Amino acid sequence: MLAKSQAAAVQPNPLSFFIFIVLGAISALTPLAIDMYVPAMPAIAKDLMADTGAVQLSLTAYGAGFAIGQLFHGPISDSYGRRPVLIIGVLCFALTAMLTATVHSIDTLNFLRVIQGLSGAASAVVIQAVIRDMFNREDFAKAMSFITLVMTLAPLVAPMLGGHLAMWFGWRSIYWVLAVYAVVALIMVYYKIPETLQVHQRQTLNMRTTLKNYIKLVKNPTSVGLILSSAFSFAGMFAFFTAGSFVYIDIYGVSPNQFAYLYGLNVVALIILTTLNGRLVKILGLHAMLRIGLVLQLLGGIGLLVGWALNWGLWGTVPSVILYIATISVIGSNSMALLLSAYPTMAGTAASLSGTLRFGMGAVVGAVVAALPGMAVWPMVWVMSGCSILSIAFYWTFGRKA
Repeated sequence: MLAKSQAAAVQPNPLSFFIFIVLGAISALTPLAIDMYVPAMPAIAKDLMADTGAVQLSLTAYGAGFAIGQLFHGPISDSYGRRPVLIIGVLCFALTAMLTATVHSIDTLNFLRVIQGLSGAASAVVIQAVIRDMFNREDFAKAMSFITLVMTLAPLVAPMLGGHLAMWFGWRSIYWVLAVYAVVALIMVYYKIPETLQVHQRQTLNMRTTLKNYIKLVKNPTSVGLILSSAFSFAGMFAFFTAGSFVYIDIYGVSPNQFAYLYGLNVVALIILTTLNGRLVKILGLHAMLRIGLVLQLLGGIGLLVGWALNWGLWGTVPSVILYIATISVIGSNSMALLLSAYPTMAGTAASLSGTLRFGMGAVVGAVVAALPGMAVWPMVWVMSGCSILSIAFYWTFGRKA
């Protein structure tokens, strides 16, 4: 009888297009919150009479809240269920967006951005645990491929949307739109996402238990291998986000419009591999698809080194970048499926640690690339290549034992 109830808890809902829409809408909250207002930063500085550095600090403020929040939301959801944490997180996100639209000082804006980051972390962490509860390992990978795709596409759309909103209605309209979007997402969560963690699977929340769970994860070489494999893969993409536009435009002489098209090729390739992963993962299995993604990404990293060493210029760089970024969803979704399937009663905690390290590693790598010489291609090339090597090394050494 218990086995039947546990099986029902794993997959209470069949995969459906609308469930994907709801999950994708929730996962897009943070990318939109980060990228929508970037074009409006000069207007914010002028309106609030703040210097540029103080306004730029609002990005760091959101990132800090987001990274810290992930460490707490997962364990809380493992104790009290997924729905309360997700609903409260999205609600707080909407409220802070409304308050941010009415601020009159940069200090208040930065404080609210920290709170918004803490709130946004709830959706980022809990949504992975919800998918783990709802679907089996292969369906989890399929769902996470779509989620990763949405999280990658959102930054492409967000700056254009934010720029037009700021130009037509002022920068405050961006936060009102974020608030409305969050409210719509909240309604969909309330009516369409059930509680997926059964009472008998919940853990008592206390600091000792939480620390024990994190230590349990860190002491497991297989879990660490999967987490770091995904983290370094993700960090390589951040290296391109940090330096890619400079390399393409200022060094290789590509116009901004042409850069947008070249960036679009990355997205097209990502969509293709994400679709293939969704179709093949149930046939070939998680490990096989993860290995395919890691090998393709390594080829992209090696291609970057070869193109740079032989001075092939733009067209020695673009194909390798496309191949690298196209694999992000395959690697991220399959590694998370393997990780979370090993911890059904603490999936939220596992997702918290993985998310914190993934975004933390991305931020560190981005900062490293930014600190290296700017008038050169090699910092981006070497860092992306190094990340591809470390990613497959951690999987092959530790993660493949999952």
